[in-house]
Amino acid sequence: MRIGELARKTGVSVRMLRYYERQGLLTPRRTAAGYRMYANGDTERVRRIVLLNRAGLSLATLRPVIACEVPGSADFHLCDALKEKLQVTAAELSEQIDRLRRARALLVRLIEAGM
Repeated sequence: MRIGELARKTGVSVRMLRYYERQGLLTPRRTAAGYRMYANGDTERVRRIVLLNRAGLSLATLRPVIACEVPGSADFHLCDALKEKLQVTAAELSEQIDRLRRARALLVRLIEAGM
């Protein structure tokens, strides 16, 4: 499928799909005319990239864990590399949440004190 169709199927802009390619997250084959051609499994890959990115993993972090995919299929497993990245990201998010809660509590105290 061509890039426009992949964009429609995934809800990801053509520009972002090109960016994913530059980041090494997608590797479409090229036609003789230079058009990008995506495999059916790329639809699921893009959806997975979006999901993991929304979960807090940067695109640079995703590059090595994309290897958890089963080549030639839409199958995906939680390989050790991805599991480790998810655990680290979850811990970082917990720390951020704690800092935000403390900041909010301080603001509420300042408001209540009439500052």
